[in-house]
Amino acid sequence: MATPTSLYPRLIEPTLRAALQRTPVVCLLGPRQSGKTTLAQRLAPDRAFYDLDRHAIRETADMDPDGFVASLPEAVTLDEIQRAPNLLPAIKIAVDRNRRPGRFLLTGSANIHLLPRITESLVGRMEVVELQPLAEAEKSLSPGRFLQHLLQGSFRPRIVPESGSGSVRLALAKRLIEGGYPEPLARSPANARQWHRQYVHNIIERDVREIANVRDANDLNRLLQSLAQQNAQVLNFSRLADALQLDVRTIKHHLAVLERLYLVRRLSPWYRDASKQSRRPSKVYLPDSGLAAALARLTVDDWLNRRTLMGHLLESFVVQQLIAQAAWTDLDLDFWHYREKDRTEVDLVISRGPEVWGIEVKAAATVAPSDGRKLRRLADVCGKHFRQGLVLYDGQESIYPMGDPKILAVPLATLWTL
Repeated sequence: MATPTSLYPRLIEPTLRAALQRTPVVCLLGPRQSGKTTLAQRLAPDRAFYDLDRHAIRETADMDPDGFVASLPEAVTLDEIQRAPNLLPAIKIAVDRNRRPGRFLLTGSANIHLLPRITESLVGRMEVVELQPLAEAEKSLSPGRFLQHLLQGSFRPRIVPESGSGSVRLALAKRLIEGGYPEPLARSPANARQWHRQYVHNIIERDVREIANVRDANDLNRLLQSLAQQNAQVLNFSRLADALQLDVRTIKHHLAVLERLYLVRRLSPWYRDASKQSRRPSKVYLPDSGLAAALARLTVDDWLNRRTLMGHLLESFVVQQLIAQAAWTDLDLDFWHYREKDRTEVDLVISRGPEVWGIEVKAAATVAPSDGRKLRRLADVCGKHFRQGLVLYDGQESIYPMGDPKILAVPLATLWTL
């Protein structure tokens, strides 16, 4: 019987396959329930598979890491590696003896980039591939080439008569509320919301103690609930601390824990002078829009009557789609937000070395040249390094010029139709 995850293609699969062909240890990271295990088993069905979530296997690995690794077959998948971090030094020893590519395929539900004690064991021996929840392109069975078109400068003005209706507009809201976790996609909206809330509860109760020292897990849950209401907004630690009656140090620690568990993402501000970036506040996002909507108690009907919150949800949705596409398009991309002292903001900045692209998100079916004003400001700051700016709007087919040859208004739907 097909599982919800197995029903969808994962466009990152060629990236993962290539990594296994050149590197002895490959670690597939991503949130729980995003499809890592299904992808690993589909990619290499003949490999031996050990699930470290199972107590008996984990206990054996913890008691004698060197002996456990020495007894493994030549090619093996170890699922949920963050649950047995003591295996990493033993894997290092095994790899140093035999560096054949693809020996170890690891999966993990905690971001080991943010856990130095794990990554230091395999520096130079491991390649990390990150799997996000389903992108809209994967859900729509499309090639997922929007980001490729942006990087190549392939978008051109195209005016097409449009006949939008309210039901068509609400289709976008439905995508936001659904999100990308496979399991709740087949459920009713009420059951999907319950799944998302239980998902957070299970992660906080089960996974937190393995990666961090947290006295009261309920404080993490309260912080996440608060961040869902402030999705796609600039972080203000003092305000969060006052609202939750916690000190700023605790807020920062808990936020780092939520990041490790893929429940929160931060984007740093972009500046032409890189030395300024660490001195400005980041923006905070809940990566999956379905999870964010459930925690903020948003429904499809709120598209019309809670526009501010839905607008922030839409921005976080777009950020997530582009970060997901980067994993199979170009791993050298960096993602930022842009905010000037006069509060001129660009929702998303994408950079590759000195090259810069800008994205503005508009939750409306029409656009005007004035909607490209912020992108024109970014283009002036970037000068010759500015490649293109797009205003993503809730249209159907038309791509409009925005008063500058490098700035266009493009339908949001191209994120999942190209």
